[in-house]
Amino acid sequence: MSLIISVSGLRGIVGQTLTPDVAVAYVSAFASALPEGSTVLVGRDGRETGKMLRSAVVAALAASGCNVVDVDVAATPTIGVRVRALGAQAAVQITASHNPPPYNGMKLFGEDGRVLSADRGAAIRQYYHAGTKRFVPFDKIGEISCDEDPHADHLQAVLETVDPPAIASAAPRVLVDSNHGSGGILARRLLESLGCSVVLLGEAPTGKFAHVPEPTADNLKEVGAKVREQNCVVGFCQDPDADRLALIDETGRYIGEEKTLALCVQRILANPETRGPIVINGATSGMSEVIAAQHRVGCHRSAVGEANVADRMIEVGASYGGEGNGGPIDPRVGYVRDSFVGMAQILDLMVQTDKPLSELADELPVRHIHKAKVEMSADALPATLEKLADQFSGAEAETGDGLRLSWPNAWLLVRGSNTEPIVRFIAEAETLEAAKKLCDTAESVVRS
Repeated sequence: MSLIISVSGLRGIVGQTLTPDVAVAYVSAFASALPEGSTVLVGRDGRETGKMLRSAVVAALAASGCNVVDVDVAATPTIGVRVRALGAQAAVQITASHNPPPYNGMKLFGEDGRVLSADRGAAIRQYYHAGTKRFVPFDKIGEISCDEDPHADHLQAVLETVDPPAIASAAPRVLVDSNHGSGGILARRLLESLGCSVVLLGEAPTGKFAHVPEPTADNLKEVGAKVREQNCVVGFCQDPDADRLALIDETGRYIGEEKTLALCVQRILANPETRGPIVINGATSGMSEVIAAQHRVGCHRSAVGEANVADRMIEVGASYGGEGNGGPIDPRVGYVRDSFVGMAQILDLMVQTDKPLSELADELPVRHIHKAKVEMSADALPATLEKLADQFSGAEAETGDGLRLSWPNAWLLVRGSNTEPIVRFIAEAETLEAAKKLCDTAESVVRS
């Protein structure tokens, strides 16, 4: 794998494509776009390589005249909240999200506590490739300090979105799998504040993952068994930087990530005080779209990517949003995907409805997603998308983020990869067979 530098950050294999000099060059390019004397937070997700990269990042920022606040281990959404709480101008989160241990990377935040917008991220990428930097003289080197408790503001913000006494009265027994990432620190504080009895797996942020870090069904089979064995009402499973949340019900059944967002949307729209338009991306399940229609509010779709969802939420004044990879976004907390928001609000939904998670999940609109991919050069993609639009002429077609074709109860998204010479197909329908047929038909058109 080569070094990936996108509008949302950087990711690579430590010691191969991601080395200290790369980290310094990238962060120096970022710092060159900030006012001299800016305050910049630096956090990490618990990976073993995070300490080494933190040293390089902190040094580069201080050498660029920035004052650095070292947050150490913290979840990605916590960084977003803390930027605003401290009035900082930016942040660097050292994380490779769900990638395996050899990987690490960086996400860049602006003063608004959001991952950089596409435009700002693209500018930083250009600065990096141009070798832009702004190192200052010795007497203007930035100061370095530590943040003793970066989690308190985030904790309070999440608690204010739910009814803590009601949840505490139910005294739910909850399992959390933080998988030795960054999520365990705040997860314990949050759930104990809500009166939960907590079984926490992988609490220590060592980066020594107990299983493959992406929270998929195959990777969480043993966790599902433990939810059932421990008599827990829910299993909450985080990725290493804790912006994604997968669910396991009280029977040990994997509920997944798509239903995380749909359940949160259901809860937020059931309350007249928080009911309003929502935003999801073009690859997210239509379950949330159906729920929005049931409550007579608009559901807007953005291009894929957290920054694009946040931009669209602000544009339409959305009350909620998120991505189907288990990433709810509650603007009352911040415009960052947030597993802690998901945990608190799903517990709140269970208490409000007096229903177990299994029942709530089974009541959601039935939708099935299928995915496929085909090797293809970027040069061939535009003509291929035109062929697909002609093939599916009866669908409503949208362009801008690949090609999205939609029908009343189904959709197909075709996008070129930003990092590989492939085209991806994602389809959703009321049956898995129908979704697979959409992908198969699209694939046959592409191969022809």
